[in-house]
Amino acid sequence: MLIDVKVPQLSESVSEATLLTWHKHAGEAVQEGENLIDIETDKVVLELPAAKSGVLTKIMKGDGEKVTSGELIAQIDTAAAAEVQPAVHAEAPAAVPPSVRKLAREHEIDAAQLQGSGRGGRVTKEDVLSAVQQPAAVPQSVPAIAPSGNRPEQRVPMTRIRQRIAERLLQSQQNAAILTTFNEVNMQPVIELRNKYKDAFEKKHGVKLGFTSFFVKAVVQALQKFPVVNASVDGSDIIYHGYYDIGVAIGSERGLVVPIIRDADKLSFADIEKQVADFAARAKDGKLTLEELTGGTFSITNGGVFGSMLSTPIINPPQSAILGVHATKDRPVAENGQVVIRPMNYLALSYDHRIIDGRDAVLFLVAIKEALEYPGRVLLDL
Repeated sequence: MLIDVKVPQLSESVSEATLLTWHKHAGEAVQEGENLIDIETDKVVLELPAAKSGVLTKIMKGDGEKVTSGELIAQIDTAAAAEVQPAVHAEAPAAVPPSVRKLAREHEIDAAQLQGSGRGGRVTKEDVLSAVQQPAAVPQSVPAIAPSGNRPEQRVPMTRIRQRIAERLLQSQQNAAILTTFNEVNMQPVIELRNKYKDAFEKKHGVKLGFTSFFVKAVVQALQKFPVVNASVDGSDIIYHGYYDIGVAIGSERGLVVPIIRDADKLSFADIEKQVADFAARAKDGKLTLEELTGGTFSITNGGVFGSMLSTPIINPPQSAILGVHATKDRPVAENGQVVIRPMNYLALSYDHRIIDGRDAVLFLVAIKEALEYPGRVLLDL
């Protein structure tokens, strides 16, 4: 029996996708649920699993080809026997002892990709340590440039995600009157509160207490006070959203993605931290879904994780504002006529001046500052 392999249904905002890499060749056996190919849209990379076990008899669309929703790209014969045995892949995790896997994780190395020198190709600690001492590999998104004279260069096409990022950034700057206002926040109260309860929090909820949940909670509270910052422009209309879907920008090798924390006002600190941790892990593996990257009424981007001191973030359309968070650094500040050292963070709010006046933008940012400097306000909803 022949089973059609088709491109899954894409979201309404995605017209086409690109086939990245077939993991099976025609004539190879496949197992139900086994990933056949990676499909890249302008938002996310999807895996296409085999619906049934059998033999991949025919591939109609090859690597790099453009496809649309529901398009036939291959066929599986559930009754056939494989004419070509499946290729031997890297050693299974069982070929890597637990102690070696732990060492590899500590050094952020994929042990399954190493050439094992032990008995039967088993990966050893020495293999991991040897890999640590080698120069880091160039990321796939930045190809190595082959020497060619004194001024080498290499032309490569943008990935679909990178193209979409470029389009949306230009769209944002061309279609909105973007202005940025700044403020600084003393993070000492949040740091002290986090340090006091982080162990108990992790023990109870099974997730670390980070700073993201504090920023999300502070943003939601400020949005409730200034609804226009949570609004969007549609032609000559302003749409006021009565819900709070907060996008959290996450960097990945394929580019920046902004998964959405839905109904953030109804979530606890633990709920938010769990969602952010899950988003980060799946963004790294390209496992986020289209639905998780669609929508949002406001966004938060944290360049501070990379060491940024100050920036002017670009609005993620159709949203009307975005908060930029930066690195927290000890700086001298004046308190009660005395110079003291405090962990300070510069906040940047970029907003669409077409609907958000400077007064509302400044007061909105002040509300975030006060919520963070007096976290009891957030906890007590004041």
